[in-house]
Amino acid sequence: MRRRTLLALTGAVVVLLAAGSMAVSRRPFPPDTTPEGAYARIALAVADRRPRDLFAYLETEAQWASFTVRDLRRTACDRVRASYPPGEQARLLGAWQDLADAPDGPDVFALYATRLGWMGRLERDLSGVAHVEVQGERATVVTARGTRYPFRRRDNGIWGLTIFTAELSAEAEKAARDLEVVERAAADYDRARTP
Repeated sequence: MRRRTLLALTGAVVVLLAAGSMAVSRRPFPPDTTPEGAYARIALAVADRRPRDLFAYLETEAQWASFTVRDLRRTACDRVRASYPPGEQARLLGAWQDLADAPDGPDVFALYATRLGWMGRLERDLSGVAHVEVQGERATVVTARGTRYPFRRRDNGIWGLTIFTAELSAEAEKAARDLEVVERAAADYDRARTP
């Protein structure tokens, strides 16, 4: 009798632990209108190795820079194809084609995240949230490892990570300068071909 009771109690405990574990693992993320929620979604995207999914949780300026890079590289590649001599095209198209062909801004971000090692950087540093410091439109998520991730609240209320903004903005500025050079050279090539 004691043995049956003990087995029944053990079985009930196992069932309760399994149910509790499932409930905890299925609990929803905090909303992405909180720094913790945005950070949790970034951590999930990094764990699943989906850099494109991080894009929604970047600050607006970083997102715009990604779209700008794609648009400027596409324009530059089109101009190179139209006006540059075939021997001169290969070098520039080889350097810019993947960005120019990217379907969208998130794809440009994913290319940079892979190319520049951003995913690996995040993978090494992500851990649980120890606490969050919020000051107006800015917040810092401090992890259990002591890493600090800066966020800025976007117009739609979602918090966006700011650590890649400077590099993406610099890439957009470089793409703009490169396009100016391409336009000038293309005009020279066009003039040289005109009898």
